[in-house]
Amino acid sequence: MNDTTCSANPQLLIATPTAEPAQANWMGIVSLALGVFGLVTAEFLPASLLTAMAADLSISVGAAGQAVTATAAVAALAALTIPLLTRNFDRRFVLLFLTLLLVISNALAATASSYFILIIARVLLGIALGGFWSMSAALAMRMVPDNLFARAMSIVLTGVSVATVCAAPLGAYIGGLWGWRSAFIAAGCLSLVTLVVQLFAIPAMPPKDNPNLRTLFHLLKRTQVRIVLLAVVLMISGHFAGFTYIRPLLEEVAQLSVSAISAVLLGFGIGGFFGNFAGAFIAERSERNAIMFGGALIIAITITLLFAGSLASVTAVSIALWGFAFGAFPIGFQTWIVRAAPDQVEAAGGLIVAAFQVAIASGAIGGGILVDYLGALGGPLLALITTSLGTLIVLSFGPRSKSQA
Repeated sequence: MNDTTCSANPQLLIATPTAEPAQANWMGIVSLALGVFGLVTAEFLPASLLTAMAADLSISVGAAGQAVTATAAVAALAALTIPLLTRNFDRRFVLLFLTLLLVISNALAATASSYFILIIARVLLGIALGGFWSMSAALAMRMVPDNLFARAMSIVLTGVSVATVCAAPLGAYIGGLWGWRSAFIAAGCLSLVTLVVQLFAIPAMPPKDNPNLRTLFHLLKRTQVRIVLLAVVLMISGHFAGFTYIRPLLEEVAQLSVSAISAVLLGFGIGGFFGNFAGAFIAERSERNAIMFGGALIIAITITLLFAGSLASVTAVSIALWGFAFGAFPIGFQTWIVRAAPDQVEAAGGLIVAAFQVAIASGAIGGGILVDYLGALGGPLLALITTSLGTLIVLSFGPRSKSQA
């Protein structure tokens, strides 16, 4: 917060705590993890329910797939704008409002009588998703001492790992038993429980930052902020270039059966779950080393897949290790951006979420082009190139210590 902001908002300055919390609010951190789990579960559900949704709403499968696109597009915009639009509100109320949007989104999706209502539900989910991700690191930072921040974020991000493992198979199972709407009803019940837990676990948090459009431009002038955003775009796009098209690799190169592919993808999710904790352990000491660890491992994995991807056992182990490696990225990048902009954590969080969305889109597009022209190994090839560049940038310019960051 700059001097101009402080003089213009003396009451805001008085209300804002300046010291880190003396004790960790682990129940609050767990409630954030529940929120992440609910958001990612709702985001992933359509992937396992597309054909049933399309048939019931009398639309094409491709049109039903745009429900996912709508959520991602809105989430990218919300990540940048929610911190600006809610800068004068208690962060507790903003978080509860975003979770309420998640509840409403699931309710609308479960009762949607038309494609239009389904899209409205997914737009609300996108607002909740982008807004939550932009605030999550800032909220965690205000609930634990600085030396426990990486550990707290690992707990929050565990919600992503568990949802990645569980959402699609559970959605398909529940949808198969009671219809696709029942999956959204279950997700709605989960989000309602999350809202109640957050109501009791999240303390009052008067607005601390005062982000605006000028703040975003000022953040982009900081060298470390620019470096971390560039590293995110390169390394996350590399991941999604490879993983988005992992099924053609498993089918055409490794020649695995459908059941074997499901098992391999489950291995990826389990690997990500444990990689999240390993990344937190390393990031507590150095976020630079956490990111480099994940990057170096993905480089080794993609090289292995390019030269030995036809061996089913090698591919299966490589994909599980890929999930483990990727699990170190979110906590590493979140810790880096927080320490690069400790005075404007929410605005910086919005920038990194937007960078993630750009990386996801560019990785999927670039990987798709190479897969079309070079075959199923095109995805891992692009992942090798961009991840190598990103890892080199982190090695050369990443923070060497917390004080330097």
